Amino acid sequence: MKEEKIIKESIQQVRDVPVIAEYDVVVCGGGPSGFIAAIAAARGGAKVALIERLGFLGGMATASLVAPISVFNYNERRVIDGIPWEFIERLIEIGGAREEKPIGNITFAPEKYKLIAQRMVLEAGVDLYFHSYLTGHKKEGNRISHIIIDNKNGAEAIAGKYFIDCTGDADLSYQAGVEMQPMSSELQPATLIFMLGGVDTDSLPMIRHSKQGVNYHDLDMRKILEDIGSEGKLPGYGGPWYCGVMDNGMVLVNMTRTYANMADNRQATRTECNLREDVFTFLELLKKNVLAFKHAHLIMTAPQTGTRETRRIKGVYTLQGEEYIEARDFPDSISRGCHPVDIHSADSTNQRCQFLKDAAFVPYRCLIAPDFPNLLVGGRAFSADGVSSASVRVQASVMGLGQAAGAAAALCVSSGADVDKVDITKLRSTLMEHGANLTN
Repeated sequence: MKEEKIIKESIQQVRDVPVIAEYDVVVCGGGPSGFIAAIAAARGGAKVALIERLGFLGGMATASLVAPISVFNYNERRVIDGIPWEFIERLIEIGGAREEKPIGNITFAPEKYKLIAQRMVLEAGVDLYFHSYLTGHKKEGNRISHIIIDNKNGAEAIAGKYFIDCTGDADLSYQAGVEMQPMSSELQPATLIFMLGGVDTDSLPMIRHSKQGVNYHDLDMRKILEDIGSEGKLPGYGGPWYCGVMDNGMVLVNMTRTYANMADNRQATRTECNLREDVFTFLELLKKNVLAFKHAHLIMTAPQTGTRETRRIKGVYTLQGEEYIEARDFPDSISRGCHPVDIHSADSTNQRCQFLKDAAFVPYRCLIAPDFPNLLVGGRAFSADGVSSASVRVQASVMGLGQAAGAAAALCVSSGADVDKVDITKLRSTLMEHGANLTN
């Protein structure tokens, strides 16, 4: 599907934008990768700003209600560790999360997720800019010097020495002219997750995602959906998958799906509207066909539709699916992944779910773009092909990428080096001091 480009006229706007602050490191995007990146950079001694367009942290976890937080363990070993696991431990301490052992998926309460993320960021000394939309930048050559944000104060500029793009959709990188990988015409579908109350959670064992090598979708309900769908009476769907939120009687449901390039405003708008209609269709089907949902009621739809795939940068190195699945190690490995390769079809109910033999590695070169000396990319916009990205895009893995990007930025601040000249040995040592697991 091609993007719509109907432009009848254009206007030119010139404005004076005040520079309101200057930082060593500016992180754009406060999702799972971004808030971890900000903490890692600040703990490395950098003065850090974190820009977030919403009024809370957590991104896909809290804005899109994507659950569980997948996945921290593999083959009975902690794979994603360090600051990401510290966050989980603190969440567990206040009753906001439960580890589904032994695999290490995390059931969580979204509001407590927001709280602990916020506490950790502020404790690290990071300056938060909520309700601020990234709308522009200034650069000298390919060195970014400022970003421009718009909020209730108007347009504001923030200067920085180094920038980390954790927007998920590579917004800063795209605006700055970083080359993107060709966008597939078969992007993974968008999903609007919804929260139900009045559910008999005691009779839903599939809400506990605790076994390695198991896809926890409701097979009985899927058969019903297939039968109804064969008559052409259903919108697109996947799964369905259910996940708890720590409170009895409440469940998150992941089953809506449609093709959309969520980095395009028009498509994103139509998608939000269409999927909201679909939620009510599926709610009635669940109430009618699954005993545990007989008395269910809709509490909320996620504040925004969840996005699996949009832009990815063309980095110094692009992680390939084959080497990722083989768990090939790299001299500059800085993070891990252990979620299955999880590719959802946008034009059918199909899903490719390929479990790994061992936890995989991500090299640092995938977080930087050629000739952009002060830009790092965390989160799912890192440089990977469609296969490896389909594993690393989940929360625990992108937290690991954020930890690496933040630590690298702090080292660059202290040495004055461009991001492609960072001391890899020192970076890996720093990450392991944080607690990251980078060895087999």
